[in-house]
Amino acid sequence: MRVLTVVGNRPQFIKSAPLSLALRAAGIDEVSLHTGQHYDRTMSEVFFEELDLAAPRYSLDLRSADPERMQPAIRAAVEQERPDWLLVLGDTNSTLAGALAGVEAGVDVAHVEAGLRSGDLGMPEEQNRIEVDRISALLLCPDERSRATLAAEGVSGRTEVVGDVMADAARLFGPLARKHLAIDRPPGSYLVLTIHREANVSQPRLGRIVDGLNRIDELTLFPVHPRTRKALASAGLELGPHVLLLEPLGYLELAAQASQARAIVTDSGGLQKEAYWYGVPCVTLRPSTEWVDTVELGANVLVDDDPERIAEAIRSARLPDGLPRLYGDGFAAERIARALRR
Repeated sequence: MRVLTVVGNRPQFIKSAPLSLALRAAGIDEVSLHTGQHYDRTMSEVFFEELDLAAPRYSLDLRSADPERMQPAIRAAVEQERPDWLLVLGDTNSTLAGALAGVEAGVDVAHVEAGLRSGDLGMPEEQNRIEVDRISALLLCPDERSRATLAAEGVSGRTEVVGDVMADAARLFGPLARKHLAIDRPPGSYLVLTIHREANVSQPRLGRIVDGLNRIDELTLFPVHPRTRKALASAGLELGPHVLLLEPLGYLELAAQASQARAIVTDSGGLQKEAYWYGVPCVTLRPSTEWVDTVELGANVLVDDDPERIAEAIRSARLPDGLPRLYGDGFAAERIARALRR
């Protein structure tokens, strides 16, 4: 059996690591394709080095997030390889372009993280999720809520609840990161901040978020996405001296820092879940989230861009007692390999 996996951005590089290991262990031949959606070296190539992944057979290097630009090149690779499955992950434009190219080439599409919904159709990611789920033959859900969502939408593909491959990555790489990457600050003595979503780096939202962050004085480690750094400079926005602006971090280094933070402040979907698995409270700079269970359980607070709510949520961030396990047991990749076999 042959699987062609399409990846293109930071979360997908992370998710592809445990998947590649599981596919190899199951005797499945994997061909990987990197769209080039994230082309800064610290945001892409470094993952293949850090996580010991084989170099992609296809590197499109398009340096674009436009699905229409990606789709013809992905289809050409699919037609060259003729895989049994085209595997896409998450909700990015690379996910959408890969799924459309697979359907055009007559290859069955398997979607990892199928059935997630935030309820916010203004988010491009939400539109991508819905469209990819509608055209996928195999829908690999992280939880029963996602399966129920697909059933309610009348999606025709085969659904299986497998858990979340990000839990696999946290299980495999979190302890490794903490063991080998020393943090020169006591655990719980700082915040970790990430901002990268397109809506949040536009004005006036970015200015309101900066205002909220400047209302606190707690040490904050901020690995700055290239797009965010450019937006801050363009708008003339300055963060207070308590915020340390860092270069983008590799996955293992970020895992080491985030897993020992007092709280995580982010607009990343992946970090919301990782915060939960690390046992760190999360403040999310968005009006909605696809990971609604973390909010319902009180481990994650949605604050949108209101400056005072941002500041207050950060000051009061605490985890409730007795939280259940969410999104699987860290062995989703093995279940995905079995589902592809079936």
